[in-house]
Amino acid sequence: MDVSLTRDWVQNIASAMSRNQDHLTALDSAIGDGDHGANMARGFGAARTRLDAASPAATSVDEILVTTGKTLVSVVGGASGPLFGSAFRALGEALGEDSGPGAEIDARRFAAALAAALDKLQQLGAAVPGDKTMVDAYAPAVSAFRDAAQSGADFCTAARAAADAAEAGMRATVPMQARKGRASYLGLRSIGHQDPGATSTAYVFRALAEVAAAV
Repeated sequence: MDVSLTRDWVQNIASAMSRNQDHLTALDSAIGDGDHGANMARGFGAARTRLDAASPAATSVDEILVTTGKTLVSVVGGASGPLFGSAFRALGEALGEDSGPGAEIDARRFAAALAAALDKLQQLGAAVPGDKTMVDAYAPAVSAFRDAAQSGADFCTAARAAADAAEAGMRATVPMQARKGRASYLGLRSIGHQDPGATSTAYVFRALAEVAAAV
């Protein structure tokens, strides 16, 4: 992970959210407010715009991620902005300020930062796996990335494992009954629907795997 890959990651997420906006909207219309697709597309689109305006030579990995997080918090409404935004900000802060141009972050260091982001996410949302939230995709992705990194896998392989785990976690939300968020108000009626937050989380990790594979 370096500055170029980090910029490409955020840009790829923005493209994925824009491309899948209608799908996310449909998922959220079934068990939420119906605005998740628009929120994700708008938030990551704004983050991409801010990064495009910044000089690559003047940015660092942590700055890119923190800026992305702050943008999501300020632009995205509802719970998604604070949750996704705080996760990105925590990820950048965990990587530290020694991640400027020329710095390369290995898989193990990035795995530790992902774990810190997950901790922040769960601290804010008070959700655990099985609650039918974005944590159901985020937590297995972090575990898969960490396990791959600890086994000696390179960054690309760890990112691909994380993306696969996030997508499996996303699909696993379908039979769950929601216990957090607006979907929890539906009780048993939330069963049978894929969680939109878990879906957008899977897009985030797949976007990382795609840019890592392209290097």
